[in-house]
Amino acid sequence: MIELPEGPWSDWDVLQFDGANLRLAAGYDLTYHHGLEIVFTDVAYLACPIYFWDPRFREPTPGERELVRRYSGEEPPVIVAFDIESPIGADLLPCLVAAEAVEIVVGLVYRYWREDLAAGERLAPNVRPPKL
Repeated sequence: MIELPEGPWSDWDVLQFDGANLRLAAGYDLTYHHGLEIVFTDVAYLACPIYFWDPRFREPTPGERELVRRYSGEEPPVIVAFDIESPIGADLLPCLVAAEAVEIVVGLVYRYWREDLAAGERLAPNVRPPKL
């Protein structure tokens, strides 16, 4: 199971996915910035919505592991499972990411252009300077 540092990680989104690498971002309000990223490398299986709230991370079930093996032919080194509340009901929705590696990155990431970044701060990958 993945261990997250303490923080206000209630809001989540898929910040970037290029077909192989996935970057999930989390914070208490994703409008202007976020403070946590989970970066998956060489994703073999992905089942989660674009936006979600308050995920409950857990160990993958044997059935989820078998699903990944059936799809990818083998069990990747990393399988992360979590449940989220359905936006249209009280049921929990299972989510699953299987990959070669995972990294947790903590730090302030701005979602808008700014030039005066302090040490340890950075811009989200999709942020570009304004056109003059």
